[in-house]
Amino acid sequence: MASEIEQLKLAVDSDEAAAQYFLALAYEHGAGVVQDLNEAVRLFRLAADQGLARAQYNLGKYYKEGKGVTADLNEAVRLFRLAANQGDARGQHSLGLRYYHGTGIAKDEQEAVSWFTLAANQGNVQAQYDLGVCYANGTGVIQNEREALRLYTLAANQGNASAQCNLGLCYYCGMGISKDDVEAVRLFTLAADQGNAVAQTNLGLCYTNGTGVPKNDQEAVRFYTLAANQGCAEAQHSLSVRYNSGTGVIKNEQETMHWCALAANQGHATAQYNLGIHYKNGAGIAKNEQEAVRWFTLAANQRNAEAQHMLGLCYASEIGVTKNEQEAVSWFTLAANQGLVQAQYLLGMCYVSGTGLTKNEEEAVRWFTLAANQGNDEAQLKLALCCYMGTGVAIDHVEAVRLYTLAAKQGNAAAQSNLGLCYANGTGVTKNEQEAVRFYTLAANQGEAQAQFNLGAAYYDGIGVMKNEQEAMRWFALAANQGHPMAQYNLGIYYYNGNGVNRNVMEAIRLFRLSAAQGNGSARDVLTQLNIR
Repeated sequence: MASEIEQLKLAVDSDEAAAQYFLALAYEHGAGVVQDLNEAVRLFRLAADQGLARAQYNLGKYYKEGKGVTADLNEAVRLFRLAANQGDARGQHSLGLRYYHGTGIAKDEQEAVSWFTLAANQGNVQAQYDLGVCYANGTGVIQNEREALRLYTLAANQGNASAQCNLGLCYYCGMGISKDDVEAVRLFTLAADQGNAVAQTNLGLCYTNGTGVPKNDQEAVRFYTLAANQGCAEAQHSLSVRYNSGTGVIKNEQETMHWCALAANQGHATAQYNLGIHYKNGAGIAKNEQEAVRWFTLAANQRNAEAQHMLGLCYASEIGVTKNEQEAVSWFTLAANQGLVQAQYLLGMCYVSGTGLTKNEEEAVRWFTLAANQGNDEAQLKLALCCYMGTGVAIDHVEAVRLYTLAAKQGNAAAQSNLGLCYANGTGVTKNEQEAVRFYTLAANQGEAQAQFNLGAAYYDGIGVMKNEQEAMRWFALAANQGHPMAQYNLGIYYYNGNGVNRNVMEAIRLFRLSAAQGNGSARDVLTQLNIR
């Protein structure tokens, strides 16, 4: 090596550009000489001034990085251009990057693509990858997924991890080629083995879902951990979720918070929302509603619909922030316009009641419809009530029954109770007293007071079910205990007359008073007859 260095020095003294270049490399890396970046720069400059493209590129890189010289992006661009115009692929790629990012020169994506193409055609792997990204995204060129795929393949075959990862995504998503999850996993694995954090995260997702590989939660956690330790926010978020649920790893609140906070602090919107939930509920961290609102706001400003919805709830319910119904409506609207069903329902409720905005029953129906069509049972119930009563929409009892049925099948007690009433009266459906009793029973067993009263009345009258006064009294008592005025009155009659129960006038009077206080005229009449106020 020493003799080679001496020969290079002799050649340098003879002003040979190639010798100047190679001796500069030696000083750059400390190969056979003491590392000296200033000397490397001097020699690269001598060679560059003689027109050696390789030296022009290297010197440009030094100016770009501020290595051995004061950083000067304009000078870097000048040198990259000199090298690129001589056909140097690295110079062409570097010049393309300057145009792509607008560093040291005005941003020009079309010009970037031109230089990337020249370098890629020479086999420059990084240019092939970057040009693939341009074609995939339609940056500086008409979007062409098949061309992106071709370029990613060229770069991937040269071992470029980013290209392997993106090519894997093409197969995963069926972008520019038929979907092939197994091939996607193979490519993700190649990139992940090189330490590519995005590929490790994607591979974790594949193991999580069993996509292209047998489902394996422990293996998913392993890959998420590798990526998370490299600072990948998506992996940190996913790892946080696993620790929170105990999926593939022992449940651990501290680890949950650790990874959630790391991802949130990098701006990961879902992690910010989750961190807000932790602060709101005091899960794994001291409860702090103001801090919860701060994180919800950060996520909401990134258009995270769940955070927008939650922020709306905070403003509506005075959680960590001063109550502001108008602000609540604003956030509900943003979330609803993104299709979040809970926000659509709540926005409908705001329009019904005129909370935070002008009351508008037609607009309420519109939002209830959107939420109902997504299967929200409360929205189906409210929309059914609108159709039944003609609120914001023409009366349509058949449609009301259809909507009550949808909500009832999801176990909505109020819908079951109302559907029972429709069957009892033959409203919007053929009258069927047995079916009415069936729905009353479903709702009553969930504690729905009106259904308990209606079921008590059915047993009392023997309508749709065998008459049974004891069973009637039992259901009236359950409804009365929830404050149902007619049930209180009927139960009072039982106690006053001693029907099926020991006569107890004082208990009867107590129940009549409770019922009368809620405006029940029959209860008031009885109290008047008994000369009791």
